[in-house]
Amino acid sequence: MEYKTQVDRKNYNFEKYTDRSRWMSYWHQVREIVSRPEITSVLEIGPGNGFLRQILQVYRPDIKYHTLDIATDLNPDVVGSVTKMPLEDNSYDAVCAFQVLEHIQYDDFEPAVAEMKRVAKQYVFISLPHFGPSVELWLKIPFLKRIKFATKIFFPKEHVFGGQHYWEIGKKGYSVQKIRSVLVKYLTLI
Repeated sequence: MEYKTQVDRKNYNFEKYTDRSRWMSYWHQVREIVSRPEITSVLEIGPGNGFLRQILQVYRPDIKYHTLDIATDLNPDVVGSVTKMPLEDNSYDAVCAFQVLEHIQYDDFEPAVAEMKRVAKQYVFISLPHFGPSVELWLKIPFLKRIKFATKIFFPKEHVFGGQHYWEIGKKGYSVQKIRSVLVKYLTLI
């Protein structure tokens, strides 16, 4: 399928785009890359607001960082689709797609994962939205470690394409198990 730009560049302004949950997502994403000294090159698919580039310049300036996107207004290093990247096999130590793959039809999810695996030497990092109400419990008692518990409540809502997300984990027909079954065909989950 031929995809067109879905998210206008103006959508990435700080107040509108960066809420608390997105900050937590950023932290997990960045930690996975920054904490692995063996990573010296990264391809980010769908760079969005450019946050990862900025953080890597501060904490890991040694990493060769490039972007791939179909949105030319984001000035990616490589213009192309995640389902057919114009790159050699094993081009980057890590290939990442953070909050990106839900922007392609689910039929293209597996080819995208296979393509990311092909281009990555060592790691593929993916984050996806998980729909549904959550239950979270955080307990902090002085002098003891913080106890954290979080889970999603199953809420079988039908997904309706609204111009951006073709699907989301947790919506009817897109269970965690279904997504995981695709990932484990190509990747070792850590």
